[in-house]
Amino acid sequence: MTQWERLQQLDTVYSQRAFDLYNGDEFPMDVRHYLAHWIEGQDWERASRDSSQAAFLFQVLLENLDNQFSRFAQERDSFLLQRNFRRYKQNFQKYQEEPYTLATIINWFLVKEKGILNDAELAQQVQTLQVQPAAMELESQRQVEKRLKDLKTKVEVMEHSIRCLEEQQDEFDFKYQTHRMDSCTAEEKKKQLEGLQKMLNAVDNCRRNFLSDISAILNAADVLCSALIDEELVEWKRRQQKSCIGAPDDTSLEHLEKWFTQIIECMFQLQMFLQKLDELVGKMTYENDPIPVQKPPLQSRVDTLLTHLIKSSFVVENQPSMPQGRGLLVLRTNVQFSVKVRLLYKVPELNHVMKVTVSVNNATSQLKGFRKFNVLGTLSKALNMAESMNGGMVADFRHLTLKDRKVGGGGKGINDLSLSVTEELHRITFQTQFDYQGLSVPLETSSLPVVVISNSSQQQSAWASVLWFNMLCPDPENVKFFETSPAATWPQFGEMLSWQFLSCGKRCLHNDQLETLAIKLFGKQQSYDNCKISWTKFSKENLPDTNFTLWVWLDGILNLVKLYLSDLWSDGSIMGFVSKGKERLLLKKKQNGTFLLRFSESIKDGGITFSWVQYANDGTPSVHTVKPFTSTDLKQIALPDILCNLIIIAEKNIPVNPLCYLYPNTPKDQAFGKYYSEKTEEENPYLKYLKTKLVFVSKENSCSGVREGPESDLCTQDRDPPSISDAGDEDVLLRESEKSPMLSSSTTDADILNSMLDIDGESTVPKPFPATSPHISLSCLHQNFPESAGDNLEEAHFTDTFQEFFNEINFQIQQEEQDDVILDLGF
Repeated sequence: MTQWERLQQLDTVYSQRAFDLYNGDEFPMDVRHYLAHWIEGQDWERASRDSSQAAFLFQVLLENLDNQFSRFAQERDSFLLQRNFRRYKQNFQKYQEEPYTLATIINWFLVKEKGILNDAELAQQVQTLQVQPAAMELESQRQVEKRLKDLKTKVEVMEHSIRCLEEQQDEFDFKYQTHRMDSCTAEEKKKQLEGLQKMLNAVDNCRRNFLSDISAILNAADVLCSALIDEELVEWKRRQQKSCIGAPDDTSLEHLEKWFTQIIECMFQLQMFLQKLDELVGKMTYENDPIPVQKPPLQSRVDTLLTHLIKSSFVVENQPSMPQGRGLLVLRTNVQFSVKVRLLYKVPELNHVMKVTVSVNNATSQLKGFRKFNVLGTLSKALNMAESMNGGMVADFRHLTLKDRKVGGGGKGINDLSLSVTEELHRITFQTQFDYQGLSVPLETSSLPVVVISNSSQQQSAWASVLWFNMLCPDPENVKFFETSPAATWPQFGEMLSWQFLSCGKRCLHNDQLETLAIKLFGKQQSYDNCKISWTKFSKENLPDTNFTLWVWLDGILNLVKLYLSDLWSDGSIMGFVSKGKERLLLKKKQNGTFLLRFSESIKDGGITFSWVQYANDGTPSVHTVKPFTSTDLKQIALPDILCNLIIIAEKNIPVNPLCYLYPNTPKDQAFGKYYSEKTEEENPYLKYLKTKLVFVSKENSCSGVREGPESDLCTQDRDPPSISDAGDEDVLLRESEKSPMLSSSTTDADILNSMLDIDGESTVPKPFPATSPHISLSCLHQNFPESAGDNLEEAHFTDTFQEFFNEINFQIQQEEQDDVILDLGF
């Protein structure tokens, strides 16, 4: 399916974005539609840099327009399209002198299309994660909307009732004053008094009904207030807490702001009604008047509700974060951070009136041993509507800084809780004063707990603390959380870990990947729901036979994905977490050259490797695996280029790329072609130094290496052949040692080649995390090269030694041994 066909199958929102993309005349949608297959099959990015390639594609494009024009000419109903394509060709003629400009335009459109597809895929993943919660949230929102609508209707009725009550009282007062001044007979006065009594009874009845209605409204407001504050606001705060660690939850305040504003407005109207009753009592009262008795408790209820609502409406909208920080809630001393607060009661009269002040550690300042900080920067800002996209009441603090406050002899004291620096939790506190319509309420809110570090090397550990706290603790005031940190269940831990990959690579972990990790942690289980992992095992104890923790290993992989593999992870090209036993079973069922990508289990800072299946002449399959590539390698050469340029010198010195199909059966170039980069030396200065390619070699009893460059650059040195027994047990690599995984065309001994072959194992159970395997380092080679080798390799100049050559290039080969069946795989 072409990219264009996938765009047409998107939901309305995203398909509309695609249509809007082609609103202009730069690249007609008709051309994109009818030439979709051809357009997507060309390398427009290269053409935008290569004028000759651009000129070629330009001519082919014009020919395709002519061909499509001819097809329309044969169709009776395509007159308009025929006319349009003639016009399109005429318009494209303006690029005759600069065809690379048109190539740049077409490439831009294709990149934008891909962005729309990625956004749609991410939205689909989010929707999958939120199907049931979203349905529940939608139902609760409907209930709040319904109750709020009923409340507003009742208040509107009350507004009419208070006017009627006032009119009744004015009418009674008028007739009563007339009766007092009127001189009439006793009989007439008696009738007038009877009429006045009826009117007074009606006024009294109306007052009592009005007070009863206010009480009923307050009962409904209590229920609504509880739903809004104790449910919706609490849920929003929990969603915000999870979103801080990568959860794809909606943290918009649009609904809450609307609800808080409406219910507070209703409460202020009730307050005005009660004030109106005071006015009516001042004009007229009588024996057993219900207002003086019933109004005070109603006033108290209104004030209590208003105070509770207004206090709850002051929230932290954007949690503290540094511009270049690892994540939210990790702050570093002497480095600026930003944070935003919002008042959910949207009232224009208070714009630029309420001043918000900021402080730190009001709650934790009493804990002995906890560090203390001063906040520097703009410590007071007014709530205003100008700093919000939708006109909300916000105060955006953008340039705050924390500075250590020396206590006693200076430095950090002895912590009563025996916590590390990155286990200390601190909170940023905001205060303001609400004064409006006679109501005065002090407001205070605090951020989620932050971890304050003083060195960038502490970021990894600090982020682990942030993840653990926000995964498990719904109470943001629990700054002693790490004193007795609870263990996480596997569902909680797996979900949190999946969010990290979603944040770094726009794709969650799927069930197979999660199961592989669960087996690594707990061994094979029927269900992992009751399995738990402690804070110590997560961040403090090293994995078995390694010198790093589980979090350090996972974090290294996350950084690798974020920096170098995000596109490949997002489109599902990386299988990631899979045991080597299962890897063999998967590959040996596939055609020759099928490969998959997985993360290394032995690299502390994150590594990725790939394995492929190869069949011998007798049909026996074997699986080959390269030594993992790290950030050092991928920083210089992208993984797709490594996959593209991988070469094995087969029989008769014929170079072969053994990678053909990405598991399960996607052609390699189809999966990775869009990521290949073919740059000139002028565009990529690194290529001026990089003259080599990654090569796997298969040549009987010989090993050779050929590198581009003048003959004087090549030399040889004797070496001892490697011992296969010294090889490691995980991966096999033939590559440069430091600069790059790309080497020149080479061949290797048959024994060395055999060391690349896996000993077939049947176990699909993942092994526990292994220690970093030792690798054979062949710093020099010495072989006799047959003439046939020189006949088949271009510019193969050999001298007496290869000393200089192997000063730059180091071959490392590691044998992958058989996976054993493992019964207990817990750490």
